[in-house]
Amino acid sequence: MQKILSALEIANLDQIHLNKKGFSNHAFMELVAQRFVSWFQAQGFLPTTPVLVCVGAGNNGGDGLAIARMLFSLGYPVEVATCFSPEAKLSPDCAQNLSLLPSQINRYLLDTSFLPKDGILIDAYLGVGCTGPLREEALFRIQKINSFGGKIIALDLPSGLPADTILAGVAVKADLTVTLGFPKLALLLPEHAEYTGKLQVLDIGFEQEEFYYFHSYAFFLEEQDMLSLHRRFHRFAHKGDFGKILLVAGSKGKMGAAILAAKAAFRTGSGLVTCLIPEQERRTLSVIPEAMCIFDEDQNFSDYDAIGLGPGLGLDQGDTLKKILSAMRKPVVLDADALNCLALDPSLWALIPKGSILTPHLKEFDRLFGPSQDHLERMAKAKACCLKYGLNLVLKGANSLCTLSDGRQVFNSTGSKYMATAGMGDALTGMLTSFLGQGYSPENAVLCGVFHHGLAGEFAGENYLRGTMAHDLIEAIPETYRRIGLD
Repeated sequence: MQKILSALEIANLDQIHLNKKGFSNHAFMELVAQRFVSWFQAQGFLPTTPVLVCVGAGNNGGDGLAIARMLFSLGYPVEVATCFSPEAKLSPDCAQNLSLLPSQINRYLLDTSFLPKDGILIDAYLGVGCTGPLREEALFRIQKINSFGGKIIALDLPSGLPADTILAGVAVKADLTVTLGFPKLALLLPEHAEYTGKLQVLDIGFEQEEFYYFHSYAFFLEEQDMLSLHRRFHRFAHKGDFGKILLVAGSKGKMGAAILAAKAAFRTGSGLVTCLIPEQERRTLSVIPEAMCIFDEDQNFSDYDAIGLGPGLGLDQGDTLKKILSAMRKPVVLDADALNCLALDPSLWALIPKGSILTPHLKEFDRLFGPSQDHLERMAKAKACCLKYGLNLVLKGANSLCTLSDGRQVFNSTGSKYMATAGMGDALTGMLTSFLGQGYSPENAVLCGVFHHGLAGEFAGENYLRGTMAHDLIEAIPETYRRIGLD
């Protein structure tokens, strides 16, 4: 998993990389620009698309100037708007790239010019070094960039957005942010969604051993991490090897939650799925003939490899929850009404088996831990809870935050805005319970479940856009295994 470093650490990482590769600062800037331009071309932008590059006086501006030069050499109609006064002192690499800018490229001062009404604006004004309140001229320039009528692409960070903290002022509102090497923490916070836009992480050649010198509890989960987290099964494996799980879900009028969770568990690979449901709803679950049903709470719950509790369960099931938690010694998954019962009866915390997985959305999280000022405070509360009780917690949303029992916090890279529909959390509960039942460690179950859930949501969203439903995601789960090369 990719470590997420602070703004102060990034300059040190750059220097470590330069020393290892034997690069000059300028050569590294050229490489970054080349990677960006390759990505830009791959997006299919027509070569007639007007491109305006807004550059500052620092190294972010130097990157922007190199990008402008390279795009111009490829035939794009490029202009450069400088976001600094003529007498401003430029960083050495920015000054060098300004001197290399072809004279045919039209350049002008952003402060005194009108912006074009369409095309693409590349925001290379302020970078990760931006801290504290912005000067008046910077506020003016950011507001002017935001008035642009076309598509805004931010380079590394939208100008004005601090790398590690919550924005207190104004920042560029990008349609897309192409961040360099790894996402900065601020880009993963929901408070900044309107500034970050869609997030793209650009590989600029950092190697994992270069991060060894930095201590971080924040990580970014990517596709290349997946294979090493998965269990492998041989051709003599039988259904018992793939896990016997129980889903305690569904109530009158909410049986869809049980159906979605059970089907997601099967699609994730469970060998045996049983649902504990109200007996009067037994016919409802007949739509999944592979699933077994039980109706009596007097069971030997320890017979199951994993149990998922909560989807559509109802708030009157606190006693059922207490009975199962008291009997179960293996990790369980708690979602939806199981979490709401926990919020109503804090004595249940002591009964939750070590390694269990909690999956609240933002409102459920607030019910459990009280309102938070911002996502950074939620992160701190989640970490304190997981360390105290030895649990894992998935705070669901864009770039879902997985807090592991050892305090590490991992942001997910997969997902889609089209997943904001009913039943998606029920599917995740089924997937997480399935991975636990298949013998995955709780940490690997969390990471695999969240990643595959988001990736399946992406696949479903590509087909159905705003019409995406939870069952579309569930049907796409097998394709996520194919994507990462796992049979």
